[in-house]
Amino acid sequence: MYTFLLYITGRRQKTLALIETLKGFLTERFKDQYSLEIVDVLEDPRRAEEDMILATPTLVKSAPPPIRKIIGDFRNSQDLFALLNSRDHA
Repeated sequence: MYTFLLYITGRRQKTLALIETLKGFLTERFKDQYSLEIVDVLEDPRRAEEDMILATPTLVKSAPPPIRKIIGDFRNSQDLFALLNSRDHA
């Protein structure tokens, strides 16, 4: 099972589009073998601080190891593939 966290700041149109693109990529790539938690740092700043999130959007692959992060606009699928190492390919 792959576990992802997406840290965002607010729910603007650009952010919603990013979420939809990400969900499409993850569904295509991992089928039903992933979970995605979305954390809005405006609503839960303590969580962002605890997880040492300094910028949004940040996508974290927390499982399986190793932990990987992408910071910024990662709507490009090449950036998403960079999140995964060769052992992670399904």
